[in-house]
Amino acid sequence: MRSFEEIAETFQLAEPEMRLELLLEFAENLPPLPEAYHALRDAGLNLVHECQSPVFLMVEVADGRVKLHADVPREAPTARGFTSILVDAFDGAAPEDVLNAPLDALNALGLSSLLGMQRTRGLSAIYRRVRNEVARRAETAAS
Repeated sequence: MRSFEEIAETFQLAEPEMRLELLLEFAENLPPLPEAYHALRDAGLNLVHECQSPVFLMVEVADGRVKLHADVPREAPTARGFTSILVDAFDGAAPEDVLNAPLDALNALGLSSLLGMQRTRGLSAIYRRVRNEVARRAETAAS
């Protein structure tokens, strides 16, 4: 697991045309969705509806750590790559690490100017969902 800041630094150091290549490399590394979550995904639950691609996100906070599971089809490499970055950076992290990450992840990664408005909107929705769920679940766990 690398921090979001470490991943963002790698992207920022890369030439703009290489950033999309890096994103596609991340797409290849998204861990498979655990079997326990297949029924939820197949029922259409926990989808990020603002994203054109069917992005399934399961965010949990247990024992002071974030658990992030996701499923994104290979046919959606941009969403899959971005989601894989979030899983790499946040799965196993403390909730405050997620909540203290930059508000604009796409800008932090240097991807904002490389993506169209529709993709930007969808990827931003994925990020917001992760942050909002972590905040909500961390608050519930603290109560």
